[in-house]
Amino acid sequence: MEARMNGSANPDVITAIQHLYKAIHAGGVDKHLLSLVHLRTSQINGCSPCVFASIESAKKAGETDERLHHVVAWRETPFYTEEERAALALTEAATRLQDGAPGVTDEIWDAAADHFSEEQLSAIILEIAMTNFFNRINRTIREQAGKTW
Repeated sequence: MEARMNGSANPDVITAIQHLYKAIHAGGVDKHLLSLVHLRTSQINGCSPCVFASIESAKKAGETDERLHHVVAWRETPFYTEEERAALALTEAATRLQDGAPGVTDEIWDAAADHFSEEQLSAIILEIAMTNFFNRINRTIREQAGKTW
């Protein structure tokens, strides 16, 4: 598989993305949790460059292999806090929007709201949205895993 585009992005787009990431990181959410959200979203969407980048970044930040390898099966493992589980459930519900999917139910929202402030929820939701944004771009242009940006 070859990438479909090799050019650089519009500088205005880069600036806008930088502002969105600044808002995410100002939201008061632990960077490890944001990494798990990014990884789980990218796994659902089958975005290999984002899965690769998530794991590389999380490992550099001190995340364990054990936790990274089990994000895909987070419900069946003891490696995550209740807070992380609430964020991962929100991540899955907000990412899986196929026909007939229930989306973010009141139960999922309430569980997340029990653990996070509105500012933190906004940051998590924006992280989910931005990851979905990049997953769709990468899948469209066939971006390759392991490429450094």
